Amino acid sequence: MLSFLLLYHLQKPEDTKKEALVPLSCICYNIIMTKIAEPVTIHRKPGAIHSFFALKFHDGDSDKAKVEAIESALNEAGITITVIARDVEKWGQATIPEGKNLMIDYAFPAMKQCDCNIIEFSEKGVGLGINAGYCYAIGKPIFVIAKTGSDISTTISNLATKVIFYDEPRDLINPFKQIAKELSATKTN
Repeated sequence: MLSFLLLYHLQKPEDTKKEALVPLSCICYNIIMTKIAEPVTIHRKPGAIHSFFALKFHDGDSDKAKVEAIESALNEAGITITVIARDVEKWGQATIPEGKNLMIDYAFPAMKQCDCNIIEFSEKGVGLGINAGYCYAIGKPIFVIAKTGSDISTTISNLATKVIFYDEPRDLINPFKQIAKELSATKTN
C-alpha cells in the first residue's frame, strides 16, 4: 500500500509569504496498488500431494489466520494447498481482469491440477457446493473438514470421499497423514 500525506495550508488566500503558511488540515490518502490476478501454477516436488482448498471466505484477518492454521496442519501431514483467496486474489489485493470469472478461469483450472480437494465446511456456501460438484465430476477425491458439531448437508456428504470433524486444526494432521499415504500409493500405481 502506498500512502501520500498532503498538507493544505494558507492562512488566508492572499497570503503568499512562507511565514503566513499555517497547517490547516492534514489528509492522508491510501492508494492500494492492485495486482492483476493470474492463473495458479502449481510447483511441487515429485511425489508430493497437492490439494485445492476451499472454504467460505470472508475478508479479514480471522479467516486468513484460519487458512494459515489449517495449512500448517496439512503441511505437517504432507499436503500442500492452493487457496484462491490467497493465490489468485492475493488476500483482496488483486483484481480479476474484465471478461474473466474467478471460478471458471481460475478455480476450475487449479482444481484440475490438484490431486484432491479439501473443503472446509464449518460454514455452508454455494461456491463450496459448486467446488465439490466440479471435483466429483472430474474424478478428484473430496475431503470435507468441519468443526465438530457442524451440519454437513446430505449432498456434500454424498460427494465426499471422507468427512473429518475437528476441534483444532492440529486434529487434522493424523487423518491427513493417512490420506496422503493413500493418495501417494494410488499415484504410483
